Amino acid sequence: MAVALLCVSAMTLVWQSGFSMTAMAEPTSTLIASANDVQDKAREDAGRTKSFVRETADKLEETAYKNADRVDDATDNGSAIGRKAQRDAARIEKRAEEDAARTQKAIDDTKNVVERAVDNIRDTFSN
Repeated sequence: MAVALLCVSAMTLVWQSGFSMTAMAEPTSTLIASANDVQDKAREDAGRTKSFVRETADKLEETAYKNADRVDDATDNGSAIGRKAQRDAARIEKRAEEDAARTQKAIDDTKNVVERAVDNIRDTFSN
């Protein structure tokens, strides 16, 4: 959701800045400056979003292990329920890592698409 919003915002910024009154006076330099701003913003937002994804995955893993420890403490040491809770915590950690990696890759891919689109627009108006 955040990635889609980032793309729409980036394209809107490029679209509006390319057709504003200032841009009509000198379209190429204004558009190129705006394109650089869009790319910088895309990189910044992607970094923040990836940090958020990483923090969320870490929190999820921490909570899973905390809950498994509580179950283990509440039951006899080495009980089947305690072992299952530990296995579940390990499975949750694995899935959180996989999901975080997939999400971060999608963020990078989207950022790259935005940057390529901005570069293509800049190249079109530069030539």
